[in-house]
Amino acid sequence: MFKNLNNEEFQLGMQAPDAVIIDVRTNGEVSEGIIPGAKHIDIMGGNFISELQTLDPSKSYYVYCRSGNRSSAACAALVQAGFNRVFNLARGIMGWTGAIVQTN
Repeated sequence: MFKNLNNEEFQLGMQAPDAVIIDVRTNGEVSEGIIPGAKHIDIMGGNFISELQTLDPSKSYYVYCRSGNRSSAACAALVQAGFNRVFNLARGIMGWTGAIVQTN
């Protein structure tokens, strides 16, 4: 089971040494800006599940999308794949109050 986090909890958690931040939005959405340090894995892309299988299950995963819906599905997929420390940004990047950087 994954846990939904608010902005403050997500920002605090993603500072942990084993934290991996994953953005599951589309390429077009990511072009509008991304949380610094996030790895982009498009949940709508054809390789989503195979990309999840390359991740280290010993790490903690902080996942977000635009509003929290697709990242909830991504978190459920991670849990189903055997990951134990999975966290969802409840309101997605739309409710994010932290830093955002532009991608190239």
